[in-house]
Amino acid sequence: MATAAQWIEGARLRTLPLAVAPIIAGSAAAYEINEFKPLYAFLAFLVAFFLQVGVNYANDYSDGIKGTDEDRVGPLRLVGSGVASPRSVKFAAFACFGLAMLAGLALVALANQWWFLAIGASSVFAAWGYTGGKHPYGYMGLGDVFVFVYFGLVATLGTLYTQAHTLTLLGWVGAIGIGLISCALLMANNVRDIPTDIEAGKLTMAVRLGERWSRITYIVEMALALGLGVLLLDENPWFLLIFLLVGPTIHSCVTVWTRGGRELIPVLKQAGIVALVYSVILALAVWLGSLDIISHEVQVFTGY
Repeated sequence: MATAAQWIEGARLRTLPLAVAPIIAGSAAAYEINEFKPLYAFLAFLVAFFLQVGVNYANDYSDGIKGTDEDRVGPLRLVGSGVASPRSVKFAAFACFGLAMLAGLALVALANQWWFLAIGASSVFAAWGYTGGKHPYGYMGLGDVFVFVYFGLVATLGTLYTQAHTLTLLGWVGAIGIGLISCALLMANNVRDIPTDIEAGKLTMAVRLGERWSRITYIVEMALALGLGVLLLDENPWFLLIFLLVGPTIHSCVTVWTRGGRELIPVLKQAGIVALVYSVILALAVWLGSLDIISHEVQVFTGY
């Protein structure tokens, strides 16, 4: 039987920045138009948190019973290592999905946006179908699409829309940027796992592209995410702060380009932190932009 510490490790809490980042970005976009609602943001966080942990347990279960995790490099796999039964891990995954649905139900009730229930249901089905079921789309190279849509667009724009009932440029930039960084993290993870995925018949996007083009894709995704900040400068020059992430991003890109196997594990943490800091910078820029005097001085200094 797995210990509490092993269950926590199996939850892969290092991936949680990807759950928090879109909530911060979406809430920042709501704050920008004076529509920020803390309770709504908290409920959105609970949805994202439990979905993220649920996805991690679901992947552990599905990959474990398929034998994909037998020679996997990286964090503990509960089923693959034999420390927990497949049934218990599957139960943990669906328990998390259930908690996410409860938080989502409360959120849509408060926001009076009942059509969001359909999006919530699709999120759960997509989370399970990533590696679960007879035809998991994560095994067909479509996992990147899932990550971009749900960890980027749905999570960020959903957070914004439930609070403000509208979408904004900042919301879209935050959603696309975080979606791209999330895809980059997945790409780095899958580059690391290419040898074992090929043996297991798991045709991830990295397997399909090959190592060289997968590494190039990581670099392009990270560069595009930062480059999107240019679109926001006309309305608020404080968004220049996004480019503080250029240094850490270059470092991670160099690592992805030159390393492999276990040496890519730190990149996963770095990319998650970049996503989180990216969202915090968006929120900070919005707040600083609300200080008209300082914002005016920055505009004079930068020319924006």
